[in-house]
Amino acid sequence: MITSWAGSLARHRAGRLLAAMTGIALAVALIAALGSFLTASKATMTQRAVRSVAVDWQVEVQPGANADSVLRQVRSDPGTRGALPVGYARTTGFTARVQGSTQTTGPGMALGLPSGYRHLFPDGIRALSGSPTGVLLAQQTASNLHAAPGDTVSIQLPGAGPRQVRVDGVVDLPQADSLFQKVGAPTQSQPAAPPDNVVLLPAARFASLTGGATALTTQIHVARGAKLPADPAAAFSAVTGAAHHLEAKTAGGALVGDNLGAALDSARQDALYAQILFLFLGVPGAVLAAALTAAVASAGGQRRRQEQGLLRLRGLRPRQITTLASLEAALVAGVGGVAGLGIAALTGRLVFGAVSFGASAAGWAIWYGIAFVLGAAVAACAVLVPALRDLRSVTVTDTRKESGARAARSPWWMRHGLDFALLIGSWLVFRASSGNQYALVLAPEGVPTLSVSYWAFLGPALLWIGAALLLWRLTLLALTHGRPALTRLARPLTATLAGTTAAVLSRRRRPLARSVVLLALAVSFAISTAVFNSTYHQQAEADARLTNGADVTVTEPPGAHVPPGAASTLKVSGVRHVEPVQHRFAYVGSDLQDLYGVRPDTVARATSLQDAYFSGGTAHQLMRRLAQRPDNLLVSVETVHDFQLSPGDTVNLRIQDARTKTLRTVPFHYAGIVKEFPTAPKDSFFVANAAYVAKATGSDAVGAFLLDTGGTHQQQIAAHLRMQLGTGATVTDLTQTRGTVGTSLTSVDLAGLTHIELTFAVLLSAGAGGLVLALGLAERRRTFAIATVLGAKPGQLRGMVLTEALLLTGGGLAGGGLIGWALSEMLVKVLTGVFDPPPASLSVPSGYLILTAGAAVAAVLAAALNGIRSAGRPAVEELRDL
Repeated sequence: MITSWAGSLARHRAGRLLAAMTGIALAVALIAALGSFLTASKATMTQRAVRSVAVDWQVEVQPGANADSVLRQVRSDPGTRGALPVGYARTTGFTARVQGSTQTTGPGMALGLPSGYRHLFPDGIRALSGSPTGVLLAQQTASNLHAAPGDTVSIQLPGAGPRQVRVDGVVDLPQADSLFQKVGAPTQSQPAAPPDNVVLLPAARFASLTGGATALTTQIHVARGAKLPADPAAAFSAVTGAAHHLEAKTAGGALVGDNLGAALDSARQDALYAQILFLFLGVPGAVLAAALTAAVASAGGQRRRQEQGLLRLRGLRPRQITTLASLEAALVAGVGGVAGLGIAALTGRLVFGAVSFGASAAGWAIWYGIAFVLGAAVAACAVLVPALRDLRSVTVTDTRKESGARAARSPWWMRHGLDFALLIGSWLVFRASSGNQYALVLAPEGVPTLSVSYWAFLGPALLWIGAALLLWRLTLLALTHGRPALTRLARPLTATLAGTTAAVLSRRRRPLARSVVLLALAVSFAISTAVFNSTYHQQAEADARLTNGADVTVTEPPGAHVPPGAASTLKVSGVRHVEPVQHRFAYVGSDLQDLYGVRPDTVARATSLQDAYFSGGTAHQLMRRLAQRPDNLLVSVETVHDFQLSPGDTVNLRIQDARTKTLRTVPFHYAGIVKEFPTAPKDSFFVANAAYVAKATGSDAVGAFLLDTGGTHQQQIAAHLRMQLGTGATVTDLTQTRGTVGTSLTSVDLAGLTHIELTFAVLLSAGAGGLVLALGLAERRRTFAIATVLGAKPGQLRGMVLTEALLLTGGGLAGGGLIGWALSEMLVKVLTGVFDPPPASLSVPSGYLILTAGAAVAAVLAAALNGIRSAGRPAVEELRDL
């Protein structure tokens, strides 16, 4: 019996089975793909965090402790791959006499590096000119002293006097911030910037030069080799635990500067945001695929009940009918699940080059298993549960009735106003979760446990469900009470059968409303996902531009007097515009802040100024204010609050006068708020008119030149300028900065998630539009056959099908567009922590949205054409088959 039933399903209900299997396959594929991608992303974040650190640990030997003993303990630690002692000596200054002039700098640091240091820590030092070994000057120090390889420099050591050394090379210290950190101090107590003046000495030379000197410390730089967990949070816990263990083992003899733990501390927060994105963007897709499966199964619900009634009339017991229903559910789950895993594997191979999406074997196998089990659960809920419910609650007589006759009452959620309650709840949650002091992810520094306010998920979730139910209500009301309008709509297509068509649509209002809502949800999912991804990429690019300043930026060393006219030497081939920007420091009260002098009329030609970077006016308006009144000043929000400023207030800044080298008071007027500005730090700073700053201080020296290359050939132009300028200036390009700024979430590249999400969104939109309509039309072949017998012409039957397709497409796309827009606004607002800087407006990928709408329309049209073809069969033949 079971074999016969399975064969009958395959022969006579192949379309229904394939449609249900398609829904299961999409759900399984989406969950498997996104889960594997999430696992691989976390592993990538951990690997990137580890690679970003030049020196994993800086173990500082405490006063009174024996350095050799601490070194032995560090090297004996199981996770240590290598450890070398480094001497630190404070200097009171450097002096060099070059080409007849003497240059003197302020305090700095001298480091003693043992042999093999660069081999063990290759990313800690980058050679710029001269020899990579010997006495090495940091780039900034060489610029301050005007020194080059071969020159002699005097190092002033407290307690030991001046020491002469011959410079062998000039180097860059990419991670100077961590190299000169205050070990053991909290973040707020760390130095604001690394020392400008640094010399690196061989360990033996360092020992001979610092004999008798004071202010000496020893650090042991450690390279870790322990295998870390793939998850950044687990890796952070492992590394910090090992660091604390070492401190305990040395009994207070050493403090660990955990650079690796700090990098993982940042990565674990990014990993949690990746998990949030998975929930926000992935779970709705899986739910939608499950809903599609349920809709497909319910499209044949009437026929399934009739078949069940026939089996009961022929004497089959409830247990046997349950077995047959279980067989159908198992077929849908098994074939759909295997197909979904195949689709996921193919997606991984095509998009990521591996079926595992880059995750470990265990990671992707677990997610594939979870996806298959969830697919089986969806199949059971969509196919088996309705059959069991009908078996218990529907009599044989009821199975012969039309569904419309058995369900006259409104759904319970309509009677109780659940849709309105959900929308009100969504608004309340959104108000709370989008407040200024709200944090979606809480990651206290140094604390192993992170927390996520998952209740913020309720806002978008309630909006999605509540809007869908509201659309369902409106569609039902329109189909119930709008028969005159439906008649007018159908008349051009069905002629004299317009009233009949309207009556059929009104009678079938429930399945039609369900189809409209399903299409709307699929379209809204595609819109919200596409808009979020596009906005994310827009802001990632904006972050890179903010950090670098422009396509290519040439930063002059502090103290250098480079006039704006030097811009002409930088306008090499491929550069469209060069914009000079002053960089000074100014005191407001006792607070020292960065001051940027810009040319208001031309600065936007070299860089991007978004309205979101400012408050109190648009970017164009505030630049115009600086141009119209040169003493106007843009200040940070913190400064406005700290000093209780109002527009037009006088702000007195103390800026160094280039002629007297003393601070002089320069009056400005508060004109607006600047939140972000190219090359500026994240904290407080000022933006002023460059001409006014130059006049007040007696110097038009430029701090950086912003170069616009039209977004092309940035690396080549930067390389050319580096060769042209040598070590006198720092040249960075947007391509280089794009790979280093932002979070490790950016480095994982959301494009991978984008490809998965958007591909499935198109498929779900097409499935929601076409599959349900096609199955609904297939189940109504008897209706079309009877209409033909009663005299309906082929053109009128075609009009009936097209009218239904038109209503489905129009209602689904319009409703989906509105829901998608609202959901996009809410998603971007709730996930503000992912965006840096926050977007001024959403980025709408019109091309993709047109593709999605086209796919949905094409699927509906294909289903309608197939229904028209079926309606054209001879009525007698159709009735005999049914």
